[in-house]
Amino acid sequence: MNTIPVPFISINMFFAALPQAYAQMPPGISEFNEGQNLIIQNFHALSGAVLVLGAVFGLVGGLRVYNNWQLGKRNIDQEVIGWFSACLFLSILGGFLKVLYKIP
Repeated sequence: MNTIPVPFISINMFFAALPQAYAQMPPGISEFNEGQNLIIQNFHALSGAVLVLGAVFGLVGGLRVYNNWQLGKRNIDQEVIGWFSACLFLSILGGFLKVLYKIP
């Protein structure tokens, strides 16, 4: 009688199932691609909104610093630096998101 050893059968079953395992996508990849496509579609509106927010914060900061200066508060350097850095951050954020999500 000719019998097939058990390790031989298990190795054959493993290699038979291997191509099917590689053919499936890992979970979450399709959701990640869908999210990336949504960000790419909405990026131009988002970058415009960031620039508008930067302009509004710049105007509010400028008016606040001007008001404090007119009231006689001479130590306004920290406030100027804070508002300027907030506007600079919002301006740079658009370019950073463009590079991060590889948007043309």
